[in-house]
Amino acid sequence: MAYTRREFLRTSAAMVASTTLGGDVGGADGKTKPKFQLGLVTYNVAATWDLPTIIKVCQQVGIAAVELRTTHKHGVEPTLNKGQRKEVRQRFADSGVVLWGCGTTCEFHSPDVAEVKRQIETCKRFVELVADVGGKGVKVRPNRLVPNVPAEKTLTQIGQSLLPCGKAAQDAGVEIWVEVHGRGTSEPENVKKIMEHCGHPKVGLCWNCNPPDVKNGSVADSFKMLRRWLLSCHINSLYNDSLGVYPYRELFRLLTASGYDRYTLCEVGRLRPDPASGAEFLRYYKALWQELARP
Repeated sequence: MAYTRREFLRTSAAMVASTTLGGDVGGADGKTKPKFQLGLVTYNVAATWDLPTIIKVCQQVGIAAVELRTTHKHGVEPTLNKGQRKEVRQRFADSGVVLWGCGTTCEFHSPDVAEVKRQIETCKRFVELVADVGGKGVKVRPNRLVPNVPAEKTLTQIGQSLLPCGKAAQDAGVEIWVEVHGRGTSEPENVKKIMEHCGHPKVGLCWNCNPPDVKNGSVADSFKMLRRWLLSCHINSLYNDSLGVYPYRELFRLLTASGYDRYTLCEVGRLRPDPASGAEFLRYYKALWQELARP
């Protein structure tokens, strides 16, 4: 879907208005400069762009890193041969843009044992791909609790299914990032149980800025619960929209105070702009990100 100028202007106005929300961000003293940088998930702003376009726009806007979500036009998938993988690795190395990793749809909640095994093997293929193209990690997800199955059974199964993924990642020198995602499985308490059932040092979390994170207007309790596993972070609408207001100033302050030094990656899921409109949108998005993240 094209991102129209009217939609762009409406979104930009909302972004500018929202910069007045919340207090200052920074470390415990309110002055510590954040160590994390702004990245981009190709879902969905860059879903229709090829790899050279993604890299070019990131260079133009000053986006530091990219997570390449599976099924998108970039085509960085396990089907690539060795030569193609080497080419992808070199493109990023030459560009100065970091290939952060690959975002998969691998999920491990199914009551079908064969399906869970298939998902694990798919994850392993992405682990090999990420290692070959020079990425840092593979994003997976829990997607939901299963109706008529005890929640604890599903959470245990997901955690244990992550173990062979973690072993493959360790052998390849990369990481697994479990997105805080899914109906019931995005509840921080349930995410904590999944991670405790896994317990592998190369399996961590991708914070996802979901409504269940927010308790009494704050994400502090959820962040404290999950921080020990945090390896990546998705951010979405930094501005007021139909989904409401997420306390990004507080999140950025908590990330800063905790020493998080990786990426917060833009994942705005309802836009599929052309590259020119996308670059314009990302410039505004970056400006708002800088305002929210300032010490």
